[in-house]
Amino acid sequence: MEGATDINTVLTNSLSADATLRNAAEQQLTQAAETNFSQYLLTLVQELANENAQGHIRAAAGIALKNAFSAREFARQAELQAKWLQQTDQDTKTRVKQLALETLASSNAQAGQATAQVIASIAGIELPRNQWPDLMHVLVRNVSEGNPHQKQASLTAIGFICESPDQELRASLVSHSNAILTAVVQGARKEETSNEVRLAAITALGDSLEFVGNNFKHEGERNYIMQVICEATQADDSHIQQGAFGCLNRIMALYYENMRFYMEKALFGLTILGMKSADEDVAKLAVEFWSTVCEEEIGIEDDNAQVESSEQMRPFYNFSRVATNEVVPVLLNLLTKQDEDAADDEYNISRAAYQCLQLYAQAVGAAIIPPVIQFVEANLRNEDWHARDAAVSAFGAIMDGPDEKVLEPIVKSGMQPLISMMEDPSLHVRDSTAYALGRITEACSEAIDPAQHLDPLIRSLFAGLMSNPKMAASCCWALMNLAERFAGDVGASQNPLTPHFNQSVANLLQVTGALDGEAVVRTAAYEVLNVFVQSSATESLSAVADLSGVIIQRLEETLPMQAQVVSVEDRITLEDMQTSLCTVLQAIIQRLDKEIAPQGDRIMQVLLQLLSTVGAKSSVPEGAFATISALANAMEDDFVKYMEAFAPFLYNALGNQEEPSLCSMAIGLVSDITRSMGERSQPFCDNFMNYLLNNLRSTTLANQFKPAILQCFGDIAGAIGGHFETYLSVVAQVLQQAATVTASAEGSYELFDYVISLREGIMDAWGGIIGAMKNSGKTQALQPFVPSIFQLLNTIATDANRSEALMRASMGVIGDLADAYPGGELVDAFRQDWVTALIKETRSNREFQARTVETARWAREQVKRQIGGSQNVMLQT
Repeated sequence: MEGATDINTVLTNSLSADATLRNAAEQQLTQAAETNFSQYLLTLVQELANENAQGHIRAAAGIALKNAFSAREFARQAELQAKWLQQTDQDTKTRVKQLALETLASSNAQAGQATAQVIASIAGIELPRNQWPDLMHVLVRNVSEGNPHQKQASLTAIGFICESPDQELRASLVSHSNAILTAVVQGARKEETSNEVRLAAITALGDSLEFVGNNFKHEGERNYIMQVICEATQADDSHIQQGAFGCLNRIMALYYENMRFYMEKALFGLTILGMKSADEDVAKLAVEFWSTVCEEEIGIEDDNAQVESSEQMRPFYNFSRVATNEVVPVLLNLLTKQDEDAADDEYNISRAAYQCLQLYAQAVGAAIIPPVIQFVEANLRNEDWHARDAAVSAFGAIMDGPDEKVLEPIVKSGMQPLISMMEDPSLHVRDSTAYALGRITEACSEAIDPAQHLDPLIRSLFAGLMSNPKMAASCCWALMNLAERFAGDVGASQNPLTPHFNQSVANLLQVTGALDGEAVVRTAAYEVLNVFVQSSATESLSAVADLSGVIIQRLEETLPMQAQVVSVEDRITLEDMQTSLCTVLQAIIQRLDKEIAPQGDRIMQVLLQLLSTVGAKSSVPEGAFATISALANAMEDDFVKYMEAFAPFLYNALGNQEEPSLCSMAIGLVSDITRSMGERSQPFCDNFMNYLLNNLRSTTLANQFKPAILQCFGDIAGAIGGHFETYLSVVAQVLQQAATVTASAEGSYELFDYVISLREGIMDAWGGIIGAMKNSGKTQALQPFVPSIFQLLNTIATDANRSEALMRASMGVIGDLADAYPGGELVDAFRQDWVTALIKETRSNREFQARTVETARWAREQVKRQIGGSQNVMLQT
């Protein structure tokens, strides 16, 4: 990179659309940086500062310079920061920063923007280390005294610094809050004549709001900030208005408790005016302001419901309820602004209004109903599809919020008209109706009368599913909700779905069997089929058995397709189909239980073929494993006939630490198989134990795997009984080591949860092991480890951080130990006061499930028997 011509050429090529030129230029820049980093920086900053160079070349120099200090990947970022801190001489650092600051005054906008990024990148390294103490003062002076270009670029630099996600930098910015605020508020004032400067200032203000909490506490400063922002909502430039409403959103989220005065004086009116703006981006941000208000108030009410005293309650001003009659009609009107050509995921003003209406319903409950029902009744039969669509959307939007008992009569009276809207001439209206029905079936399903509504509702949803792919997702969602709602009691001969079951399955097989159909529709329809099978009554079991043959055949037919796949898209489509078929087959096996046995050979044959032909990093093995798990549970010890062929696939998955989800599935499958096969699983247990112990020691797998592995030890012990003695000393050592893991008071919630789940795993393991040793008459082998079990139980007893599952498992272990040593060998251990207290606490906890309380009662009886005989000591619980 010798000479100006060379650097200009390289920088120009680094922006080229031609990948060959661009890659070559990037390699040259990388090589220059590695050869002489300081010289590289100086060359780039001089080109950035060169007023005679073209704007695009200066911008390219700025981008290359920024990339010398920052990267997206954490490890690369740390490496680049170390280069600046340790491998760059002080003269070079000073020169780079000096020229960058001077370039902020450039009349070239491209150079100014690039320089702002460079300064922000260096600030990210130096501000947390107090190495650029005068930076903010310089930027403030630029905003106060500089030319318009210098003001804009300096404010942009402040914005880039403030939006950084780097936690150390963000923490250091609190000490600069006065300087930041001085600059951005000065630039954002209505007196500022340059709209570009004002926009840069309002953008930077939005990014800095998190750091100016101390300033917000002072009424005078707060008033001035709010005045400047409120005035900016009325600017003649829509971009400045957008920035101002964006600021108000963030202020409401950060400083709700300070907003009462401003809401009453200005914000109600300003935001409602903003929602009516002709500029859609302004209107969306004004709508989002009210979404933020609702989110905050929902959160505050939740928090206040959980505090123990009124002093801990957060201020709650009910802004949303007070404004309901002004805000909701505007939102309802905005629902009619749909764009017929908008993509499904496009976020426009009608979508923003819909989301806000949903939140409003959650925030104000029944108060949302009158204005919405009035709007629905006025527009449901409107000639304009926009109005009809808005009406059905509004009806669905308020389903989650008001009490279900309040909604029930409204939904009952509205169901028939709504179902008829599934035949509306407009596809948009039909799609919105299907989604509204999904909302109703999820949030207010009790209002659906099976005798009156179910038949027309199911018919209309299937008609929608089979008529247009756009409606498929909503129709499928509503059908799944209906199936879950009307599943009835387990074991019942009939449920409200029974008369519709056979036709529903036929419809779903038709949709899923259409090979020319859209893949997303097929996947969604298979999900519905899965739920219908799970929800079927016993009278439909013969139909489920017939369905098993169809699903197995379809899975068999996918095998030759694997050799025909050529594109990545085709492979994804095929694997999605195979996974869907496995999921439905799993549901069929679970529903038929032992009745699936005649199909067992055919099922295992196709699943083993699937596992042997599918490629790496595929999601299909997880689906196949889940299906095999269901088959093992259904066939119990008869499953052993498949183990010789299946075991290699299971071992591979257990050892596949590069695919954690598959490895996790395999660990769970070992538990299922050993529980199902009992002692017949023993020949495979040496391999199981080796893989499980290896996974415990792994640094590749996350800690979250450990509880499941420990639990798996308990399942293996429970299956093979006394044969587990072979592994006892190794496993006991592992359990003792795991028991030493604790969380300090300053630990994260994740760590607390992990410690609880780890202890659950340890207790489940000991429960299985104690039972195995007791039933095989080998309690003598267990005795050396009993003190460490009591030590962990004592730790659990003294730790307030515990779950119901942990308490239930602990009660099981206490009872098992007492039962395993009936001769009173452990009497001293059981006499300890904390054992009595722990059992009593679990037994008397009214929030615990019946089986947990019952386990605690059983433990109490076992302990009574253990210590009551020798000295007539009764356990006082």
